[in-house]
Amino acid sequence: MHNQRSSGVLLHLTSLPGPFGIGTLGKSAFEFIDFLRAAGQTNWQILPYGPVSSIFDNSPYMSLSAFAGNPLLIDPAQLVGAGLLRREQVEISHDFSEYLVDFAAVLAFKEKILELAFLEFRLAGDAAAFADFCQTMDWLDDYALFMALREEFEGAPWFSWPADIARRKPEALAQWRKNLAERILFHKFVQFCFFSQWQIFWDYAHSHGVKIIGDIPIYVALDSADVWANQECFVLDRETGQPTHVAGVPPDYFSDTGQRWGNPLFKWHGDGGELNTFLLDWWGQRFCHICQTVDVVRIDHFRGFEAYWQIPASEETAINGKWVKGPGLAFFSEMKKHLGELPIIAEDLGVITPEVEQLRDTFGFPGMKVLQFAFDSDEHNAYLPHNYTTVNCVAYTGTHDNDTTLGWYFSDTVMQGSKAKALRYAHSQPGSPVYWDFIRMAYASVAELVIVPLQDVLGFGSDCRMNVPGTSQGNWRWRCAARFLNDETARTLRDEVLFYNRLPIPPAGS
Repeated sequence: MHNQRSSGVLLHLTSLPGPFGIGTLGKSAFEFIDFLRAAGQTNWQILPYGPVSSIFDNSPYMSLSAFAGNPLLIDPAQLVGAGLLRREQVEISHDFSEYLVDFAAVLAFKEKILELAFLEFRLAGDAAAFADFCQTMDWLDDYALFMALREEFEGAPWFSWPADIARRKPEALAQWRKNLAERILFHKFVQFCFFSQWQIFWDYAHSHGVKIIGDIPIYVALDSADVWANQECFVLDRETGQPTHVAGVPPDYFSDTGQRWGNPLFKWHGDGGELNTFLLDWWGQRFCHICQTVDVVRIDHFRGFEAYWQIPASEETAINGKWVKGPGLAFFSEMKKHLGELPIIAEDLGVITPEVEQLRDTFGFPGMKVLQFAFDSDEHNAYLPHNYTTVNCVAYTGTHDNDTTLGWYFSDTVMQGSKAKALRYAHSQPGSPVYWDFIRMAYASVAELVIVPLQDVLGFGSDCRMNVPGTSQGNWRWRCAARFLNDETARTLRDEVLFYNRLPIPPAGS
């Protein structure tokens, strides 16, 4: 993976500070990279950056596209700098919260300024650069048409559209592309803005010695450009377009009834048992695209490639599902054959079998070790640092799905014995904050890479949690105010990086 000890911070882009109600690819992103550099961090892990929908509570794991960028992350100030907006057009008419994203208000603001920027671009934009972008992005035509159709049908899911366009009849596609040409162009322009800004952001990270760790959800949303444009890749009813079975996980740490995600399942094999070539091509394009925008990719729910939990679509919970064999070694062999080495972190949490471990280890993918899971059993718990059997793993205090470490410690649902065991394991001193105990445990481990959520660096409680698995409302909203990303915090974190030999880099100007 990295071949040396290093560390990083987990923070989704939407959680960055700034005046626009949500994190963007602008000044706050650059300043956070400066903070990471000053703190001796060489990795920034983010969540998926795709466009979100209020239907899915703006979850980055239920995106409208596996390829497109989230328009809400576009920085208005850079549009001003590019001459596409006037400064007064991006002035905020009301104060956004420093601490929570109001997605509805942010969406209204961003839609307005992007429409204005598009009008200016049509008059005086860089047509040659835009044309090059459109030709390069193979997914863009289908995505832009999908978004324009979604507007035309007032947000209705694609499987409820008129049958000819829902089933992508060639004559219907041609007619709708003609009818909606202007809106299609607008959605392509928005993606042009996003990926132009992304390249500047990524280049800035590299120039400061910071790698970006991205995230691929193994599944995609049913109402997405991906499923509509690639129906042969998914297990769907031929008449309705809806899935006969859906994805999820069985009962686990997070939920007694499991998690019924509702995503359509992949149609991994053809009628003769061979791997679905359409699906292999789609995954190849997906890996190729993500590796052109980030340095390393965490695959969410990696175990689904070995075996996945199949739930009848009629079931309301995940209890009555069953395990079904996935494509396994054959899939990654095909990906490696065409794409070369894949810079992957395997999210191997949950119900993990020897077969999943074999799949992970055969390709040398590092797995994940989460300290919050380490103290709920005995001394053989695989997440306890003394049981790490390889340096090729990534240690976390917690993930975006966990409570913050401080929240975990004060939670009524965590047994007192687990808390006492954690303090004993950490050799915790009186007055030592538990979140620093956890950070030091992770840093002291043999894991090549340690990732700590920013909430744990700052010692924030449960009110700053990003997501509660198994719930469908109220997640993904947390933001960090700029004043918390200060020099003192950076120095404190850098001291720990130095002490545990996790590849410090000199702060700028030192």
